[in-house]
Amino acid sequence: MLALEYAKLYAAEAEPLEGFGEVPEIIPIFLIHRPANNIPYATVEEELVGEFVKYSVKDGKEVNFLRRDSEAGQKCCTFQHWVYEKTNGNLLVTDLQGVGMKLTDVGIATLAKGYKGFKGNCSFSFIEQFRALHQCNEYCEMLGLKSLRTTHQKLRKASVDWYWRRKSSLCLHPQPCGSAAMETSIYLGCQVQVLHSIAYVYTCWVS
Repeated sequence: MLALEYAKLYAAEAEPLEGFGEVPEIIPIFLIHRPANNIPYATVEEELVGEFVKYSVKDGKEVNFLRRDSEAGQKCCTFQHWVYEKTNGNLLVTDLQGVGMKLTDVGIATLAKGYKGFKGNCSFSFIEQFRALHQCNEYCEMLGLKSLRTTHQKLRKASVDWYWRRKSSLCLHPQPCGSAAMETSIYLGCQVQVLHSIAYVYTCWVS
């Protein structure tokens, strides 16, 4: 029910945005009482007809290519990001699956201490995995969601890019290009460059 309520709030914020379009919906589950049955209580939900797709796997990783390439999948990914931001990183909806924009059997992960008295049914480590792997898309931008990439991740990517550019430019080195000695030399040079970059950022921040 908690995921359903968040989905309603997400829809209320996203639907009015120009160009956003249809919003994923978590179908409700109803509890029915059957006094004449050996098992008197049961749950029922709307039957979903069509291709059933897992847009995000249960552990928070974004590895489903059907999710990545579809409108429904990207909007589910944005829903995860929206809930994460609204709860200050304390809660994540995961295991998003269904047909088209209709979702069912959604999982929830919370930090170990829970969130406002609620504890999810998925490991809290899923939140860390989502934070590390999430890639924003156009719907995240429409909602004004903040990027989850940290300054450390950005510096790391920049250092890797610099390393490969430096490596390709040093192929006239006396040692054979790609040799172990040369690899070590370039790698150490890359590390020095990163340290200088970090020192520069820190100096600007404290000054």
